[in-house]
Amino acid sequence: MSDIAIELKGIDKSFGLVQANRDINLVVRKGTIHGIIGENGAGKSTLMSILYGFYQADNGAIFVDNNEVEISGPSVAIAKGIGMVHQHFMLVENFSVLENIMLGAEEGQILNAGIAKVRAELLRLEAEYGLEVDADAIIEDLPVGIQQRVEILKALYRGAEILILDEPTGVLTPAEADHLFRILDQLKSQGKTIILITHKLREIMAITDEVSVMRRGEMVATRKTAETSVEELAELMVGRRVLLQVDKGVANPGKVRLEVENLTVRDSRGVAMVKNVSLKVREGEILGIAGVAGNGQSELLQAIAGIRKAEKGRVLLNGEPIGVAGEADPAALRRRGLAHVPEDRHHMGLVLKFEENENAILGYHDDPKYLKGMFLDIDAIRADAAEKCRQYDIRPPDVRLKTANFSGGNQQKIVLAREMERDPDVILVGQPTRGVDVGAIEFIHKRIIEMRDAGKAVLLVSVELDEIRALSDRVLVMFDGRIVGERSPETDEGALGLLMAGVSETEEAVQ
Repeated sequence: MSDIAIELKGIDKSFGLVQANRDINLVVRKGTIHGIIGENGAGKSTLMSILYGFYQADNGAIFVDNNEVEISGPSVAIAKGIGMVHQHFMLVENFSVLENIMLGAEEGQILNAGIAKVRAELLRLEAEYGLEVDADAIIEDLPVGIQQRVEILKALYRGAEILILDEPTGVLTPAEADHLFRILDQLKSQGKTIILITHKLREIMAITDEVSVMRRGEMVATRKTAETSVEELAELMVGRRVLLQVDKGVANPGKVRLEVENLTVRDSRGVAMVKNVSLKVREGEILGIAGVAGNGQSELLQAIAGIRKAEKGRVLLNGEPIGVAGEADPAALRRRGLAHVPEDRHHMGLVLKFEENENAILGYHDDPKYLKGMFLDIDAIRADAAEKCRQYDIRPPDVRLKTANFSGGNQQKIVLAREMERDPDVILVGQPTRGVDVGAIEFIHKRIIEMRDAGKAVLLVSVELDEIRALSDRVLVMFDGRIVGERSPETDEGALGLLMAGVSETEEAVQ
């Protein structure tokens, strides 16, 4: 028997004038974890969508277990033993785990018998692969790490021998990512084949057996992971040497531009997510907030930006108060010099159905330079957007393209260009490189440092501890809605990790 699980030969795929895949050849061996890396827009997800049947190739052939197959849709892929866990989960949020597992795979007309069978099989899969989940829990009540387990269980329930994971750690905490890797190792030990799409090179080095590199729609290299390095892979991805360390000088902080005093914020459930938080950010410095997702960082940024009402406390922008009790107007705050790069670019940063040039002015559309009398000056808007595309290397540089058709990294650049080019005094930056490839990360980090060096006050929130330590001049750690410590970015990663888990040398830090 062949040891090849999947072979792709000569795969081509175009969308209009854009060729997403060009003459792709790929071999994935059985019982291995095979990484596929590349910049945003390199064609990775398109290639896997062809393998899973979402798209059909213009040319080329697909072989599964050495047999050529035509995969006309996901149902055919599933029948061939291929399952896929998407970057944005395909779950019905108000259904239970059990209902999501069986959705589309119901058997017979007597539903209760089908439910009992699914429950029994689910328990078997959980035990075999260490994927414990409460079968009766409602999806929207589960953390993202558990939701991802449900997606994996759903694929395994349908008989997947080959599992494709698209950017699986993009929404996970470091602890959740470590647990996922243990699950993938277990799947591999049981003979499953894993294809891992990611832009995180450390993950590739830690978990894969082989790695293939894509660049601008082409497959440029395949390496045994043990025989390559982070530096070589980064250079293959981008086509040039990549600066993997942030290059920054010493900060020269000036006067306080943003001050938060005793702020308390509740979420939509009435739960206090920010508890009596105080901080100051000075011009010419980056203040980083480290913490595991869900410890109040999101609500803190939203309250400062005027998006979420605070229960008590106050915020001062350039010495003048922001109405955080509900009267704050985000548009007025932008005019006062506050810019905001939200954590969730899809739901808060962009309107995906809008063209790139429309998103490039979102929130700033009343600026006189975009107006011609009472009407928008479309030519001026598009010219301004084209210049931002040039400055921020947004690909493709097509200002008429729907924003949904840009890769995640280029969508993030659209948001950054819009906010940074307004010359703000204070910029709030949430998860600046979530779901972004190594080349775009280098670019975004440089822009954030340039903002600091231009005298801007930068408040940075990231769940990536390496990013916080590399960019910040001072680091605050949040746990359970409170600031539990301030540290230098040179502080040992283990010590910061303990603070992030609520463990400290002092009793005060864990109250």
